[in-house]
Amino acid sequence: MFEFAWPWAFLLAPLPWLLRLLLPVADSGEAALKISFLHELEGLSGRRARASLPAWRQQAPFALLWLLLLLATARPEWVGEPLPLPASGRDLLLAVDVSGSMEQRDMQWDGEEVSRLELVKQLFGDFIEDRQGDRVGLILFGSRAYLQSPLTFDRHTVRVWLDEALINIAGPQTAIGDAIGLAVKRLRQRPADSRVLVLITDGANNGGEIEPRTAARLAAEERVKIYTIGVGADPEQSGIMGMLGLSPGIDLDEATLIDIAEQTGGSYFRARTSEELQDIEAALDHLEPAAQLPTRARPALALYGWSLGAALLLSLLLVAHELWPHSLQTLSQRLRRNS
Repeated sequence: MFEFAWPWAFLLAPLPWLLRLLLPVADSGEAALKISFLHELEGLSGRRARASLPAWRQQAPFALLWLLLLLATARPEWVGEPLPLPASGRDLLLAVDVSGSMEQRDMQWDGEEVSRLELVKQLFGDFIEDRQGDRVGLILFGSRAYLQSPLTFDRHTVRVWLDEALINIAGPQTAIGDAIGLAVKRLRQRPADSRVLVLITDGANNGGEIEPRTAARLAAEERVKIYTIGVGADPEQSGIMGMLGLSPGIDLDEATLIDIAEQTGGSYFRARTSEELQDIEAALDHLEPAAQLPTRARPALALYGWSLGAALLLSLLLVAHELWPHSLQTLSQRLRRNS
């Protein structure tokens, strides 16, 4: 079925004529001479002056151009029949810590040292795309928590947004409680048996407005199951920094993360190496999907490109029409000089 996504765009149709009525007439700044013996001048020069077109014929091409642009703005599209989407799965939010400590390079990936955030991207990128039938969303948190992606079946886009996450993009601190509160707000409208939050952090709560255990009690009341993952090598695994007692890994508040998971019926995992993080990913793969209300979507084929192409072609023709007589006149003058 043919329809317009933004039909209100056609309300802009009279805009050029309104501007012409309201704005003052432009002054070209050139002197003009009116003469009554045009025919005699034509006879002397041997050329015929180009007659002016009637006003409506002069304006018609530009009116057509404006209408084509409005047509493209209204976004014409062909909408197909409703198609069923998966009716079972989880509503899974992934909350990833992007505070400054996630830049610590104490993890291994393919034999190379990588930062904690980079390892999370590598492993959980595949985890996101493999969630067949699940709605997946992404929360990034530091000093504040932000919803980077709402729950969606477009898992590839969620992975791209995770790959593009930067250290300190949400602030240098760690607001675990705010991240849980935001997740509860986004999940509370979904079916109760499918609300899952996977929270990944390497530190203790030192920012935000909500205390983590308070947020966990709210999550338990809303039947949001939280799986917490503590990332980072142990101090003795962190090389010279660890031996000096400067490893950010010692800041991890495991007691709070364990309590959050227990309050909500989830589990706590400790990820000291990439192998342990892969085992955690495998464990999360075994979460049982929950039946949900069936949903349907109608595929839409955008057609605005045709009107945009026609507008571009018409613009080129109008430019050529203006330049063509001048080009012919210049060529004629050159030929006369050469002869």
